[in-house]
Amino acid sequence: MVRSLQARCSELTVILPDMAKSAATLLCLGADSILMGPAGDLGPVDPQFQLGGRSLASAKEIVAAVDEAEARVKASPDTYPLFSGLLSDVNMLMVEQARNALDRTGALVREALASLEKRHPDDVANLADNLQAPLIDDPKSHSAVIPARQAKEFGLPAVSADPDSEAWGLIWSLWTRYFTLGCFPAGPVAVYEGARASHVIQPSV
Repeated sequence: MVRSLQARCSELTVILPDMAKSAATLLCLGADSILMGPAGDLGPVDPQFQLGGRSLASAKEIVAAVDEAEARVKASPDTYPLFSGLLSDVNMLMVEQARNALDRTGALVREALASLEKRHPDDVANLADNLQAPLIDDPKSHSAVIPARQAKEFGLPAVSADPDSEAWGLIWSLWTRYFTLGCFPAGPVAVYEGARASHVIQPSV
């Protein structure tokens, strides 16, 4: 997706009035500039899976839970019914998909960084190495964040927005309207802006 966006503009700026996680973080990694508001944070590149049609769990959590259950059942076979019930929403296919997703995460980060054509391959490699720990290895939950200051230290083109500026006031006003409409994180509504109109997509219940 970030390659598609880059192909349609001369300079891609991603605006973060709020948090960015997983796919949204990948979009930011391929941008010419990341404009981050006071509440704007980058989050881990952490593939998510839906469990039982309800909650989401990260690939890392699924693999860790299954590995832990296997170790405990091996040590105490009589605990099998307990862990079988606790992991009833997880099947072998999901576990394999989770492991594959984790193996692919580093490559996705490199591909996103490389989608910015003016970025030298050596810079891509250095950035990927710098981001491996904070975006992939270290986060223990999907809520882990990287603020603008830290993003700059890692070498990303992050810019801290001035919350008192007129431009940011307009951006924040638009963001609050999206939120009121039910866009993430308030809900599943999506808004696509055109030259003359906004296209609002409301998923059917």
